[in-house]
Amino acid sequence: ITGNFANVIHGLNANHLTDQVIQRSKRMILDTLGVGLLGTSTEVCHKVTQYSKIYSSDISSTIWGHLDFRLPPLYAAFVNGVAVHSMDFDDTWHPATHPSGAVLPAVIALSEATPQKKKISGLDLLLAFNVGIEVQGRLLRFSSEARNIPKRY
Repeated sequence: ITGNFANVIHGLNANHLTDQVIQRSKRMILDTLGVGLLGTSTEVCHKVTQYSKIYSSDISSTIWGHLDFRLPPLYAAFVNGVAVHSMDFDDTWHPATHPSGAVLPAVIALSEATPQKKKISGLDLLLAFNVGIEVQGRLLRFSSEARNIPKRY
């Protein structure tokens, strides 16, 4: 099952994105960026930003709302993900999860860390975003723990 799943994901390309998927993805991304920028003003985001300042690297990515502050991609994705989730207005689906808040910060951090000569296109970013959403959704489907989340809360 895992090998088949990996092969399907690996075989995806931008041609698999329909116009409807592209439009919905853009809306999800815009919503996530808006919620994330609002979330940069929260106390929890300030705390993880301060904590993450101890990390540095030759490769860095932007911290949303802080043009003068960059972090290694892993920590930039973490801080930006906290910003998105801190307001709890980011998108959700059933079973309970917030797909874009986990995927978009990682995709953007990695795209910024990509060397200039290998920069990805906007369509590549949309593909990566959708692959991340798809992987998350399928992992939820595979999980017996995720099936009863609404009943537990």
